[in-house]
Amino acid sequence: MSQTSTSTNTYSVADIEAVMRRVTADLVMIASSTGAITEAKARNWAHDMELLASKGYLRMADLTLLSGGIEQMATRFTVEAESGSLKMNRPGGLMWPKVANPDLRIVLFYNDSYDQAAREKMRDKLKVGWVTSTADTSHSSLSLSSNRSYSSNSYGMQREDYSR
Repeated sequence: MSQTSTSTNTYSVADIEAVMRRVTADLVMIASSTGAITEAKARNWAHDMELLASKGYLRMADLTLLSGGIEQMATRFTVEAESGSLKMNRPGGLMWPKVANPDLRIVLFYNDSYDQAAREKMRDKLKVGWVTSTADTSHSSLSLSSNRSYSSNSYGMQREDYSR
């Protein structure tokens, strides 16, 4: 005798919006504490991340604070769709410092479904002119210092923080 069972986790655009409100708060706090970018630029990044996530295109976003080209801190947001295992934490976490010659870099990673046709369709809806990046996002000079998660139903983002 054998048994089979299936389960389906579902989420809606409202769940993505709930998660992205926390990610947006993180980006705005990081922009404010580092002084490396404006709040408006952080909100534009968050807008595009949410739009890409709502279409199923976003896989990961990697945010890095550099000072004179040297990594100081980083945060990686990894999409966890259909998992349902993450908890909803409050935004925040590590305090990002003000550094000399600050540069805040964000690199987005996409799912395979974000092909050329999808890029063309999304181009006029995005607020940032995203370009291909060869930036090293391994954070080999930093250590994983903390993590938290944001979720709503079975949609979530795992946040990993790296610091010196």
